Amino acid sequence: MGTAAGKIRAINGRDCKLRDGLFLEKEQCNREYLTELTNAGLLQNYYQEAGLAQNFGAKAMPHHGWEDPSCQLRGHFLGHFLSACAMREWAEGDPELKAKADAIVSELAVCQRENGGQWAASIPEKYFSWIARGKQVWAPHYTVHKTFMGLADLYRLTGNREALAVADRFADWFLAYTDGRSREELDDILDFETGGMLEVWADLLEATGDAKYRTLIERYYRGRLFEPLLAGVDVLTNMHANTTIPEVLGCARVYEVTGEEKYRDIALAYWRSAVTTRGAFATGGQTLGEIWTPPHSMAGRLGDRNQEHCTVYNMMRLADFVFRQTGDKACLDYIERNLYNGIFAQGHYRGGHLDGDLAPGEGLITYYLPLRAGARKNWASKFNDFFCCHGTLVQANAVHNRYLWYADGDKLYTGVFADSDVSFPVGNMTVTVEERRDPLSGSIQAAGDAASSQALSEDTRRFPHHPDLRVLTFTVRTGAPAEFSLCLRVPDWARGDVSAVVIGADGQLEPVSDTAKAGDGFLTVRRVWKDGDRVRLAVPLAVYTTLLEGEEQTVAFSYGPCVLAGLSDAERTLTLEGNLRAEELLTHDNEREWGSWNDVFKTRYQEIGIRFVPLYRIGYERYQVYFPLRREPKNGGIRLL
Repeated sequence: MGTAAGKIRAINGRDCKLRDGLFLEKEQCNREYLTELTNAGLLQNYYQEAGLAQNFGAKAMPHHGWEDPSCQLRGHFLGHFLSACAMREWAEGDPELKAKADAIVSELAVCQRENGGQWAASIPEKYFSWIARGKQVWAPHYTVHKTFMGLADLYRLTGNREALAVADRFADWFLAYTDGRSREELDDILDFETGGMLEVWADLLEATGDAKYRTLIERYYRGRLFEPLLAGVDVLTNMHANTTIPEVLGCARVYEVTGEEKYRDIALAYWRSAVTTRGAFATGGQTLGEIWTPPHSMAGRLGDRNQEHCTVYNMMRLADFVFRQTGDKACLDYIERNLYNGIFAQGHYRGGHLDGDLAPGEGLITYYLPLRAGARKNWASKFNDFFCCHGTLVQANAVHNRYLWYADGDKLYTGVFADSDVSFPVGNMTVTVEERRDPLSGSIQAAGDAASSQALSEDTRRFPHHPDLRVLTFTVRTGAPAEFSLCLRVPDWARGDVSAVVIGADGQLEPVSDTAKAGDGFLTVRRVWKDGDRVRLAVPLAVYTTLLEGEEQTVAFSYGPCVLAGLSDAERTLTLEGNLRAEELLTHDNEREWGSWNDVFKTRYQEIGIRFVPLYRIGYERYQVYFPLRREPKNGGIRLL
């Protein structure tokens, strides 16, 4: 069996230690939630299906919403939970969550025996008979895929062989289910949402080498979607997004396992159709009401149900695959933008209410990210919702050391910028690179430390006001001199020339020449590195605007990778006087508290001022992302831009 992962590989797991405060906070909130969920609640529908805990209406179930026994997607969440536990053990070592997941797998094995030795799902087999004859039922493949996914991830990431055995026996049911069906009959079945079934067949092929999974891959090839994609047809406009993204992720995984290039080509074609030629909101996300927007037509699609969390998570996974195949730096910019303005903006909110009103200080998950003016995030509960994005929440925030570092031979690439330590093989030794953001504050003083002593620092004099600069330091730790290339991403949010300087272990400075920019979006420094050598990367910052595609007089404001949200309960129009540019309407506000710079802004030159904060910091406030503009000549009168 051949394999064909791209030359570029991601560095994560135990080889990347996360140090970033915001990223770690999201992980910790997620872990606390995972530990709150009881095994009995997670297994409630599996027990019911196996007849191990029959409920005649006298006992309330622990989990409700989509996990209620009346919902046809009941039980989908357990697979997400198992996957998240597997990621935690793989990246950090988490014996508590591993033991919890292992115990659940043992219970699934019991349920499988009670069901006759193959069936291990939370829904009845007859749902699949229904879709085979065209009877409507809500996505049974989607539901059982989650169980398969959790089992496969537990085996792949933690080595749980019982999980593999349960999944392998379960797969036999689907082999028999698809036996003897014509291609047309199979295609009709695949028109009902199949989720990531193709991906899990590839996972199990890699794990077992069993030819039955090649058969299942062939049977689950969705030609009605894949063939038009390969032909360059736009099959996505007004199509439900998250039915198709997991199918294409399955193609990416089949390519990685088998090396069959057609599957890679399908994934790349999907990326071109969904991202390259379609455009996106300023957040990096897409969709309204879970439907792909027509190319470059976002203006008509601002509403309460933009940017489904599942689509954000799964499109980031696709961007990771595309980067590893192509080296296209734009994929990393895409991941970073969606991380801050999607994953962080829609899950595990912690903070005070920004406009002073009393409101809860936390939020679990918001299914959608509303983008209409005056909207508000709708946070779900811990035990009463369990919709699909509830599941991708726990996977997306299980570990955040993904997407930070990549390698290609002796080239080490930075991905998303975050404080971290990465271990990287060079020849026969291992080198560690430590990435840290310099706060440029001249202080380590924090809230409550006002009476503490504080050493003088050059930065306190160099930056009397917000420096509008992000400085990252990369320190090399190596036992012996090592030659390799450090490829530093030049982000799309840089507002000026990015510069770098090498500071040798001996203190000598060596500016990095502009010729180091090879035109591929990376500033590459190649040298024989010694222990303690550093590179300081300086990225200029400024407020900038992004036009709402389809409406040339409406913009969103951003700072760095973060979209800024104006605190507003209704749509506000901003006025430009004379030759003023839209970017000049915002200025720093409350720029410093204690030892930290604040990325908070306010409007100027307006009748009514508006405060702007990063979208991921919005909790329960009403807000506006896109602002109509009007220009007012100095001699009076109003005209549109």
